[in-house]
Amino acid sequence: MEYRRDRLADWLFGNVAFVSVILVVLILFALFIVLYSESRLSIETFGVWKFIKSTVWNPPMNKFGGAPAIFGSVVSTVISIIIAVPVAIGIAIFLTEIAPHYLRTPVGVAIELLAAIPSIIYGMWGLFFFAPFMRDKLQPIIHATLGKIPVIGSWFSGYTPGIGLLTASIVLSIMILPFTAAISRDSFKMVPDILKESAYALGATKWDVMKDVVIPYAKLGVIGGVILSLGRALGETMAVTFVMGNQPVIPKSLLEPATSITVTLANEFTEADTDLYLSSLFYLALILFVMSFLVIFIGKFVFLKKVER
Repeated sequence: MEYRRDRLADWLFGNVAFVSVILVVLILFALFIVLYSESRLSIETFGVWKFIKSTVWNPPMNKFGGAPAIFGSVVSTVISIIIAVPVAIGIAIFLTEIAPHYLRTPVGVAIELLAAIPSIIYGMWGLFFFAPFMRDKLQPIIHATLGKIPVIGSWFSGYTPGIGLLTASIVLSIMILPFTAAISRDSFKMVPDILKESAYALGATKWDVMKDVVIPYAKLGVIGGVILSLGRALGETMAVTFVMGNQPVIPKSLLEPATSITVTLANEFTEADTDLYLSSLFYLALILFVMSFLVIFIGKFVFLKKVER
């Protein structure tokens, strides 16, 4: 009797797990089908390459190009990752290897609380505090330093009201920072103490242990956290909507207002009054879906496989 119960439990567990996997695949497939079917009119009208490279977004004239939104999404995500990842890894190293034990728990809890703050709060903070600070304090410093560098100096030129692509990228980096730091910290905690103690016994310094033992051992977890942060930054909506500026152009300077796919969808979806307008917004959503999928796929199945080897 007990044997039959065990067999039944195994059968139920296996089938529930199988159904769960199938359900996840079906949800992804359903999302793609809905986005594709709703964007078919725009795809047939503009094609793929023409829509992606066109810089004109003019709803009254029924002219729609995705280049400004795609540019804003990619650039803001890349800048936020460049800013957030080194700081997050530094925080994780401090919490696991340097900080006194009485500091590790409260600081760790504070980081987790920051990760739980709704994105709209970051957006409001960015609009009412950070954007004026950027305009009054940071812009003059940026002009005097980065703006003087040959070739890239034009990327940091111009005076704006504080909202723009760089402002949105910095706010976005602050958003993903605690998430990346928490995952990196947990990865560093998984390093066996015996490895670190052996390195110290051989005369290694704290820097040597971090560089040659901790980081190489935990690199898969850290890279996985960076990939998840990249996906989160790519799809963030509310925070960047407040501070990016919603200008459907490719800015000549990072300080100028711009737009992104999520900003365009959030601001214009309820205003779409023609079938082509609505279909073009769905087209942008489809592109964002594919971009997010490619980020995860390339990160997990290409880059991580090379690191594992």
